Amino acid sequence: MAMWILQLLPLCLWVSMPTPAYGRECRLELKKADCSHMNLKTIPQDLPEDIRVLDVSHNRLVELIPQSLTRYRDLEQLDGSYNSLKLLPAALCQVVPALWRLTLRHNEVRLLQNLRNCTHLTHLDLSDNRLRLEGEPFSGTENLTWLDISRNKLTSARLGSRPQLPSLKTLLLSGNDIADLKKDDLNFLSESSSFRTLALSFLPLKKVEHGCFKPIAGLQDLVLDGCKLNPTFISNLCEELSDTSLRNLSIQNTQQVMLTNSTFKGLGKTNLTILDLSNNKLARIRDGSFQWFPMLEYLSLEQNIIKQLTKGTFLGLKSLRKLNLQMALVKSHTSPLPVIDDFSFQPLVKLEYLNMERTAFREIPKNIFDGLLCLRELNMGWSSTGIKMISNTTFASLKGSLFLQTLNLTGMGIKSLGPGAFSSLGNLKVLVLSHNFIKQQLMGEEFQGLNSIREIHLSFNQQMITLLSTSFINIPTLRILMLGHALTSNLDMEPSPFRPLANLTVLDLSNNNIANIGHGLLDGLHHLSVLKMQHNNLARVWKNANPGGPVLFFRDAQNLTLLQLDYNGFDEIPTSAFRSLSQLIYLSLIGNLLNFLHNSIFDDLKSLRFLWLQKNLLTSVRRETFGVPLSNLSELFMDHNPFDCTCESILWFYNWLNSTNTSVPDRAKSYICNTPSMYFNRSVLDFNPESCKDLVPFEVLFVITTTLVLCLMVVAFLLHFQGWRIKFYWNIVVNLTLDINDSPYKRLAECRYEYKAYIVHAQEDKLWVERSLLPLEDKEFKFYLEDRDALAGSSTLESIVGNMRMSRKIIFVVTEALLNDPWCRQFKVHHALHQVIEENRDSLVLIFLEDVADYRLTQSLMLRKGMLKRRCIVQWPLQKERIPAFRQELQLALASSNRVN
Repeated sequence: MAMWILQLLPLCLWVSMPTPAYGRECRLELKKADCSHMNLKTIPQDLPEDIRVLDVSHNRLVELIPQSLTRYRDLEQLDGSYNSLKLLPAALCQVVPALWRLTLRHNEVRLLQNLRNCTHLTHLDLSDNRLRLEGEPFSGTENLTWLDISRNKLTSARLGSRPQLPSLKTLLLSGNDIADLKKDDLNFLSESSSFRTLALSFLPLKKVEHGCFKPIAGLQDLVLDGCKLNPTFISNLCEELSDTSLRNLSIQNTQQVMLTNSTFKGLGKTNLTILDLSNNKLARIRDGSFQWFPMLEYLSLEQNIIKQLTKGTFLGLKSLRKLNLQMALVKSHTSPLPVIDDFSFQPLVKLEYLNMERTAFREIPKNIFDGLLCLRELNMGWSSTGIKMISNTTFASLKGSLFLQTLNLTGMGIKSLGPGAFSSLGNLKVLVLSHNFIKQQLMGEEFQGLNSIREIHLSFNQQMITLLSTSFINIPTLRILMLGHALTSNLDMEPSPFRPLANLTVLDLSNNNIANIGHGLLDGLHHLSVLKMQHNNLARVWKNANPGGPVLFFRDAQNLTLLQLDYNGFDEIPTSAFRSLSQLIYLSLIGNLLNFLHNSIFDDLKSLRFLWLQKNLLTSVRRETFGVPLSNLSELFMDHNPFDCTCESILWFYNWLNSTNTSVPDRAKSYICNTPSMYFNRSVLDFNPESCKDLVPFEVLFVITTTLVLCLMVVAFLLHFQGWRIKFYWNIVVNLTLDINDSPYKRLAECRYEYKAYIVHAQEDKLWVERSLLPLEDKEFKFYLEDRDALAGSSTLESIVGNMRMSRKIIFVVTEALLNDPWCRQFKVHHALHQVIEENRDSLVLIFLEDVADYRLTQSLMLRKGMLKRRCIVQWPLQKERIPAFRQELQLALASSNRVN
C-alpha cells in the first residue's frame, strides 16, 4: 500500500500544480494587447513595443515590477485588476510616463508610495483593495480627475492633511466604513475648483457635521444610494447642502417611508434639477413635499408603494419635464388599489414625459391629465386600472395637450374601443395598444379624430380583431401598422382594408395564421417598404393548383426593401412572385418546405443584399436560379438544408462559396450534404470538384444527342403538318428548273398521243371529275372522258381499247364505288394493265378520293401501291387550301416519263 502511495505522489503533485498557459498568446487588436485570463505571473515581454493599452487582469501577478514595462514606454492604459498585487511602486510612472489610466481593482494593495511622477495620470481605480492611507499619497497627482477607492474599509473620508488633487472632478468612496462626515474631512479638496461628483453609496452614515461640504461648495452630483438614512439625517444633510451648487441628488434604496413638506427644505437654496427617489418604501407623500424644487427637471419615484396622489403632491414643480412613476403605485394583497385624484398633475405645466408603466390605480378620473399642456409622451403600459373599454371620454382630459405625440397603452387589459375613442388626441402620432384583449370588428370610427397619426401598434391581441374594408378609412396619414398576432385568419376581401393607407411604409401581419388573401391585398401601397408576414398559413395562395391560379399580391408593392415570409408552409413559389421587386434588400424564407425553385424566380431582385433560406428542403443551388441574387449579396443564410452534393446540384455553389466575399456564417459546419451516401453528413466544402471533370465528354455527347433529337422532332412535326406545302413548292421549283413540258422527249410523246390521260371512274364520282379534273384542261392538255368524248354508234369495247392506246396516261379515280364496279374491274382495268405490260409503259396514275386499304386495291384492281412510282399516286386533300398543291402534284405525275427504268 505504501508503495502505491509513493508511486502516486508525484502524479498528485503534478495535478495540483497550476496549469501554465501553454500555447496561448495575448490577443492583439490595433494597439491593444489583451493578456487577461492567462495565468500569468509576470508581464509578457514579447508584445509589440508600440502598444498603448495593456490588459493583464485576472492573472496571478503578485508584484508590479516597473522594469517589466520598460519595453512599453508608449503605454497609456494599464489594467491589472483581479490579481494579488500588494504595492503600487513609485517608479511605475517613470517607466511609462504616458500612462493616464491605471486600473487595479480587486487586488491586495495596502500602501501607496509617492505618485509624484505620475503627472499624466488622470484616472485611477483602486476599488476593492486594502488601502491604509498614510502621509500624502496623492500629493503628486496634479492631473488626476477621477479617483475610485470604493470598498477599501476606510473609516474616514480624509485622504490627506493638506490641499491636493487640484484637478479632481469625481471621487468615489462607496462601500467603505465611513459613519461620520466631519468638518475637516474634505479639506484636501479645498483647492479642487473643478470638483463636481461625490459618491457615498452604501455607507453606514449616521452624522454629518456642520460645514463638512464647505470645501467642496462647487459640488453638483451627490450619490447616496443604498445608505440607510432616517428622516432626521435627511433634513440635516439637506441643510448642509444648501450652500453647494448641487444639481443631481440620488437617494435610491435609502428606506424612506414618508416625505413631508420639511424633508427637503434645506435644498430650497440650491438649483436641484435631478432627484432620484427610486427603490425606497415610500407610501405617502404629503402635499408640498416638493415645493422647494422650482428648478427640478427630472423626478423619479420608481418602485415605491405610494397609496395616493393628490393635486398637492407635485405642488411647486413648475419646471419638471420628466416624471417617472414606474411601479410607484402598487397594489398589495391587504390594501385596495391606489388612487390618483383629479388634477393630480395640474401643477406640472412643463411636463413632457410621464411614465406610469406598471402602476396600479383604481381608475382613470375624468380630469386626471388636466393642466399637462406640454405633454409629449404618456406611457401607461401594463398598468392595472380595471379599464375594459376606451370611450370618447376616457382621455378627454388630454384635449389640451396639444403637443402629445405618443400614447402607450400596452397590456392594460383593454377589450374594446368605442367610437371616437381617441377623438380628443388630434395631434397624436404614435398609438400603442399591444398585448391587450381587444375583440371586435374595426369599423373605422374607432380611430376617428386621429388626424396626425403615424404609427398604430395592435400586436399580440390574441388574434381576435376582425378587419373590414373601412377599418382604416379615417387615418390616411398612417405610416406604420403593427398587427402581429392580432387578426382573425381571413384577409380575402375587396377592397383591401389597407387600401386607404396610401402613405403606409411598414406593415406587420405576422403570427396570424392567415390562410386567405386576395390579389389586391396591397393595392395602393406604393410606399410600402417593410412587410412582415412570417408564421402564417399562406402555402395554398402560391400553389399553381389554387383555384384561379397563384395569388400574386405584390403587384403594387414595388418599393419593398424588407420582406419576411418565414414559416408559411410554402412548398412552391410562382415564377413571377417577386417580379418587379427591384428595391428589395432583405428577403427571408426561413422554415418553409421549398425543395425546388424556378430558374428565373430571383432575377428581378438586383438590389438584394441579405437572403435567409435556412431550414427548407433545398437540395441544389444552381447558377440558373441563384446567379443574380448571389452576385450582389452581403450575407447569405442557407444552412440546414439537405443538399445533394453532386456535380449537377452543388458544383456551382461549391465554387461560389470558395471564391465569394459574401459573408456566409458557419459555412463549414452548417452546410451539410444529405446525398449521395459518400458525402452524407459531411460539409459541402468537402465536395471534390475533380470528379466532375470526367463528365465533360458525356455532357458534350448529351448536348449533341439532345440537339439531334430535337431537330428530328422539329422536322417530323414540320413534315406532318406542313409537308404538303413543302412538296407543293418543291414541285414548282422542279418544273421551273427542268421544264419537263418543253423537253424533246415530251414533245415527241405529245405527237404520238391524242390525249393526256384516259380517266377511269365510277359513275358516282362523275361530279367530282367534272369539278376537279376537267378545269385542268387547256389547248395542249386534254383528257378522254368516256361520257363526253365517245363517238356515237361506235362499239364501246373498241372505243375503250382504242382511246386507251391514244392516251399518254390512264387515271384511276379510286373510291369504294370504283372497287365495287364490275365493269371497271372486269374490263377496263384488265385492258389497262394489258396495255401497260404489252407496251412496257409506266402510265398508270391513281387518284385516291378515299382511304383504301392496300389489300382491297389488290383484290379489286390487281394493283398494289408498291407497283407504281410515288409521284403517280396522288391523294385528294380534305382542306381547300391544299387543292392548288394537289393540282400541281397531279400535273407533275401526268408529265412524268412513261419509260420503266
